[in-house]
This record gives sequence, structure tokens and C-alpha cells, in this order.
Amino acid sequence: MSTVSQQTSALAEPRVSALNILWLETLMEFRRLLRNPSFSVPVIGFPLLFYVLFTIVFNPRLPSLGVARHMLAAYTVFGAMAPGLFGLGVTLAIDRERGLLQLKRALPMPPALYLGAKLLMAGLFAAIVSLLLMVLAATLSVVALEALQWCTLFVLALFGVVPFCGLGLLIGTLVKGQAAPALLNLIYLPMSFLSGVLLPLAMLPKMVAQLAPLWPSYHLVQLAFGVVDGEPRAGASGHVLALLAAAALFFWAAYRRLRVLS
Repeated sequence: MSTVSQQTSALAEPRVSALNILWLETLMEFRRLLRNPSFSVPVIGFPLLFYVLFTIVFNPRLPSLGVARHMLAAYTVFGAMAPGLFGLGVTLAIDRERGLLQLKRALPMPPALYLGAKLLMAGLFAAIVSLLLMVLAATLSVVALEALQWCTLFVLALFGVVPFCGLGLLIGTLVKGQAAPALLNLIYLPMSFLSGVLLPLAMLPKMVAQLAPLWPSYHLVQLAFGVVDGEPRAGASGHVLALLAAAALFFWAAYRRLRVLS
């Protein structure tokens, strides 16, 4: 009788769907970082500030020359890189250091939902940054794009965050919480300059510019330039494959590292 009653009570317990768990975990991660000024202010504010300064304040003629479209594409990519790198890299390193990662593993929640929530959180921040940049571009810079171009650029920002999530995840498995922000900044800023995101490749030494395809941000910004130009650039499929390969490599290396840590 006791066994039957236990089975009956177990069946009577409400089951929480995986999607609901994923949503709650994503909401928690999003609020956690949104309420942290050291993360939310630079991740959201810096792309907007740099766009206003370098496109409108310092170069008021750029919108009339049509360069503002490329600046919009570049800073959209710049804004999509940070949530993946810092949102996963720093938080995972801190969670490991504080023992929160072990607590998450002990909970009756699939481990994939923990990482999935972090990916969705990074996507939410990338969506916020890209939408705000588009509003600035359409109002202050008077950038005129077709509806399909606006939508494609937004979708590109959402999916473009994935390779940097993989890289941030890998870094988060390698360093401690206090060292993660410094190391990620040493990757984030040089990558942005050396891949043609913040600085045209023509302004770089030829040898340095030839190494730009090694950075995933180079392939993402080339796709973004093609979107705002209204026609895909040569080798667009190659850029997509390069981003997919980079994401697969980073996530695989991070998975191997997490298995060692466990």
C-alpha cells in the first residue's frame, strides 16, 4: 500500500515543462546582468555612445555621404560581440568560483538548460543593442534601408552572438572570476580593431589586414556590410560557414573543458 501511495503522490506532483524552466532561468540571468551596472552600462551604452560620437558628432557629413550605413553595420556587430563574450565568460567564471555551477548540477534541471538560458540572455542583450542602434540610425543619421534589410540586420545580430557565446564560454572555463573581465577585454577590443569592425582594414598594415579572416568578427561584419549595401558580398556563404565552424570549435572546446572540471 505504501508503494502504491508513493507512486500515486509522485504522479500527482505537478511537472514543470523544460520550456518553462528555460524561460525562468533566462529571465533570472537577464535580470542578474541588467541590474549589474558594470555589465549592462558598457554592453548597452558603449555601442550607442560610439555610434553617436563617431557618426554624428565628430563627422556630421557622414550621413550625407552614406557612410552611416556601414557604421550602423559595424556597431551592430560590435554590440553583438560583448553579450556573448562577457555574458557567458564572466558569469560562468564567477559561478565556478563561488560553487554555483556545482549547485546547478545538483538541481533536478538538465545542464543544457543552464547553458541555453545564458545563450538566450546574450541574444536578448544583442537584440536590445541592435534595436537601439537602428532607432538612432533611422532618426539622427537618417539611414534609409528597406524593411527586409532592417529585419535581416536584426536577425544577423541575434545569430551572430552565438560564436562569441562559445568563445566566452571557453574563457569562462579557463580563468577565475576576477581575471575573466581583463582577459576578455584583451580579446574583445583587439578583435574589434583587427577584424575591420571599428577600423577599416585599409587603415591597417597589409600583413595585419591579411590575418583578419582568422577572427569570427570579420566574417560577421562582412555579412552585415552586405546587408546594408543591399546585396550580399562575395563569399557570403563562406562567411556563414566560418562563423558556424568557429561556434562549433569554441563550444566543443568548452564542453571538453567542462567535462574535465566536473
